[in-house]
Order: sequence, then C-alpha cells, then structure tokens
Amino acid sequence: MSDTPGQIADLPPVAPAAEPTGRAFWAVLATLTLLVALGLGSLAYHRLHRAALADLTRQGESTLGLAIAALDGQLRRFDRLPGLLAQQEVVHELLYRPRDRDRVEAANLYLRATAQLLQASDIYVMNLQGLTLAASNFDQPLSFVGGNFVFRPYFTEALSQGQGRFYALGTTSQVRGYYFGAPVLIDDAPAGVMVIKIDLDAIEDGWRGSGTEVLVTDPEDIVFMSTNPAWTFGATRPLTPERLERTRSTRRYADRQLTELPLVRATGPDGGPLWRLQGAEYRVMSSAMAGADWTVQVLVDTAPARQQALTRLALGALAVVLAVLALIIVAQRRAALRERLALQAEAQAQLERRVDERTAELAAVNTRLEGEVAERRATEERLRATQADLVQAGKLAALGQMSAALSHEFNQPLGAARNYAENAQLLIERGRIEDAKGNIDRILGLIGRMGDLSKHLRNFARKPNSQLSDVALTEAVASALELLGWRLRAQAIALTVEIPPLAVRAGPVRLQQVLVNILSNAIDALEDAETRSITVGARQQGGTAVLTIADSGPGVAPQLVERIFDPFFSTKGVGKGLGLGLSISYNIVHDFGGTLAVANRPEGGAVFTLVLPLAQGEKAA
Repeated sequence: MSDTPGQIADLPPVAPAAEPTGRAFWAVLATLTLLVALGLGSLAYHRLHRAALADLTRQGESTLGLAIAALDGQLRRFDRLPGLLAQQEVVHELLYRPRDRDRVEAANLYLRATAQLLQASDIYVMNLQGLTLAASNFDQPLSFVGGNFVFRPYFTEALSQGQGRFYALGTTSQVRGYYFGAPVLIDDAPAGVMVIKIDLDAIEDGWRGSGTEVLVTDPEDIVFMSTNPAWTFGATRPLTPERLERTRSTRRYADRQLTELPLVRATGPDGGPLWRLQGAEYRVMSSAMAGADWTVQVLVDTAPARQQALTRLALGALAVVLAVLALIIVAQRRAALRERLALQAEAQAQLERRVDERTAELAAVNTRLEGEVAERRATEERLRATQADLVQAGKLAALGQMSAALSHEFNQPLGAARNYAENAQLLIERGRIEDAKGNIDRILGLIGRMGDLSKHLRNFARKPNSQLSDVALTEAVASALELLGWRLRAQAIALTVEIPPLAVRAGPVRLQQVLVNILSNAIDALEDAETRSITVGARQQGGTAVLTIADSGPGVAPQLVERIFDPFFSTKGVGKGLGLGLSISYNIVHDFGGTLAVANRPEGGAVFTLVLPLAQGEKAA
C-alpha cells in the first residue's frame, strides 16, 4: 500500500524520545562488541601463536635430527681409521728409524695418498714427545712436519686411553677440524701417535639454505660450527676466567679472539626456550652428542609464527566483521520493517496472515517428514532382517563349500587306492605276492595321506604358517606323480620331469595336494588332445623356487584366465568337476607365502607357475 497524504494523517503521532533511545542502545552495543572482540582477538592470537610455534618446533626437531645424523655419520667414517693406519709397516719403519730420509719420504708419500683416498684434511705421525715425523701435507707451505702438538688432548688421550678425540682450530693451518688419534703399538708398547684430521666445512655448508640456523658448541658453550659465520667462535654463555683457562690450556682455538654473543634468553608463550639475537627471536632446540662432547642447537626464526598467527587472526577478524556487518544490515532492515508495520496496520495484518499460512505449510511439511521418518525406520528393519538372512545364507554356502572341498580332496587318493587294490587282486591271482604287498603299502600310504588331510581340515582355523616346514621339491613331485601314475599310463601321456635339488618352505601334505590338483587338471586337458605331454620343471630365482607344470592341451581361453581360480568355476563339462581344486590350491599357496598363476604357452597348451619361498638353508646358500 502506498503512503498517501490521507493515510499518513490517520496514523498516531510518534513519540519524540524514541530516536535518542535507539541511538544510545546501539552505542552501548557497539562498545560491548568492541570489548568482546578485543578480548577474543587477544585470546585467539595467543592460541594461534602457540600453534604456529609448535609447528616451528617440530620443524626444528626434524632439522636437529638430520644435523646430528650428518655429524655422527661423518665422525663414524673415520672412527677406526687411525688404529688401522697405525698398524701399517711403513709407519712402524718410520718410528724405528725416524732419521732415515728414505723412510720419512716413504711415510710422507703413503700418508698423502691415504689422505687423498679417504678425503681427510690431514694425516700425520708423532713420536712419544709429540714431534711430528711425517705428514700428508709435507710438501705444503704450512706443513705439520717438525711441529710439536704434545699439548693437544688427542695426543695425550691416545697414549693414556687408547684413542683421542678433539675438535680445534689448527695452530699451524688455522683451519678448523676434528682430530682422531690412536697409539702406534710396536711389540705391544706405544711408540707414537697416528692422527687423522677431517674438515667439517662441507657439513656446515650443507646446513645453509635450510631456513634455520644450526650451531654446534663445545663443552665451554663456545660456537665452533654455525650456519652464520658471524656467530663462529662466539660464546652462548659468559666467558668466565675458568672457562677461558680450560680453553687456552688445550689451545682449542689457537690465538683466535673469543667473544660473547649478545643473546638474551627468554621463554615463549608455550613454555619453550627462546633466544633473542641480533634483532631476531629464535625458538631453540638442542641435543647433546655424547660421543663428541658437543651440543647441537637448531634456531628457528619465530617471525613467521607471529606473521602466521596475525594473518590467521586478520582473516578471522575480517570474517567476524563481515558477519557483524551482515547482522547490522539485517537488524536495520528489520527495524525499518517494524517502523513501516507500525505505520501500516493493514500491511501488518497481511504479514500476520502470511505468517499463519507459512506456519500451516511448515506443519504440513513436519507431518510429511514424520511419515518419511517412520517409513525409513521400517525400511531399516527390513534391511536388518535381509542382512541376517544373507549372513545365514553365507554360513550355509561356506558349509556347502567345505563339504564339496572334502569330497574333491578325498576323490584323488580314493581313486588311486581303488586302482592299486584292483591291481593287487590280479597280482595275488597270478601268485606275485611281493608285488601285491607293494600295492598294499601304497594303499596304506594313501590312507595315511587321507588321515593327514582330514587332520589339516580339522585344523583349518589355525594359522597356516604354524605348520610350515622344509619340503624337498623332488619328494613332493614324486609323491604326486605316484598318485596319478595310473592315469598318466592309461592316457599314454609323455611325462618330462626336471627338478633340481631344491627345498621350499611349505606344508608337505598341502603341497602334495596342490601338485595333485594341478597335474589332474593337466591330465583332464589332454583327454582329447592329439599330442599328449606334460613337462614339470623348477628353478631357483632369488630367494624363491619357481615350479612350472606345462601341458600340450588346448590351453585356457583368454577371457577365463582371470576367473580360473574362483570357487566353483570349472571349464569341464557338467558333472566332471566342482570347480574347487584350483581355488583351494590358490589359497594353500597363498598361505605358504607364495603365488600361483596360469598362462598360455606360445606353442600351445597351458602352464601353471608356482612360486614358493626357499627353505632357510637354501636362502643362505
């Protein structure tokens, strides 16, 4: 309805105090909102900052582990080399006659070649007075030959403890390095000290560019390796006179001036350690290397954590501001609507009618929803009942499959026993009692096999690997061919067997069961073939034995290769097979930890490939 002058005149007058009251309300609401936003923003920032610091800590711990692994790996490369070099004849000859120029020259050349081979910085030999007799850098301007390093701990510890380890700045070369010392024993008595010096600059260079700072400090908390060259030879703790004296006594850093790093230690909001150094704040992760008496520290700049927290907070604040603006817009529109409804009684009545209509519609929708819910509950009940029926059907199917499996697996030895029994009757009638006894022994062996098979089926629920043992392939194949020999002779099948003396990890009875099933299928495939031949071969391939059974039959149709190991799938005619032999064989081989596959040969016929793990003795060989 439009606002005509006549209609406006009929409206009641508006109270003049309403507008100031509304403004005061909005002012109070805005103030409260601002205070709540500041409090929530501060709390959110602290939580986001802690979460970002946790991410940085995990990153630093990963970098710390890699740094320690790199250092430890480099040191372990040279750990035993001084002792091995100390046993060389050229070193012993040098210490016997240190003034013999030929022996000195031979030792120098040997040490230089060894240092180049091992990629060591320097290798040198000292006598018991600490005097260097030969060195790999004998032909360099700053040669160690003639230098006396008796003050170094690696020299004294090598003689007193059997090995010496020391990190220091070279007094001659002014190059940092890690020293490995070992005594040179002649007739079980120390005659000198062999020393290898390695350069760790490559590891230090590898740390740079990772986005973190890595420090390595000595027992006096003096930095001797760092991704920041300005921090090298700086102390992370005050240089007390006692610490300085201990450092000077070993001349660890020669005449290098030591300073204290201008760092301030603090604690982060998550309780973790922080360093403030050169205008930056770092999260510190440290770990001791007991073997080298070092402390490796990784410093991760916390500025990205603050920036990440501020960015996330800004995004959250922007989302809140947009939500507040949306609420303000909605509130203003509703206020305008209420004012308009106050001026237009007719519009208000119309709105109420629309609300009633919508309420009725919602009630109808609720009624429909309740009906749908009831229908779905009924459907769920029917689904549960159907599932229960399927479970019962699955149980019955499993029972049927087990019965069929028993019938299939007992048919082979029963057929063989029947054949041996008939032959025994004929032999007895002909008076060949000894031959008949042999047949009866074979029948008893088949009965024993059936007993083992029934025991295996009773223990079906147990873990298959608990019954595995070492089985000779030749014996398993021979037993299977013995069961099927009458069928091979009856069909005039040419048999070729080439089995090397290999032993596999399997179950004897179940492996024989697999071979009987595969050979039986091969014999069945040759029933209508013009050329009838079966080839059984085996070879060793790595830690497995590969057994192949090939026939000259029609092969397997390509579209049936993927289904041939499925339960109850058979390519034979009706009543000639249950389709369980290959399925059972496949599962048995899988229990052995092996594989069973089938393929067609280019010259015709099918080939079954059986891969089994070798016995432990075969693998070692």
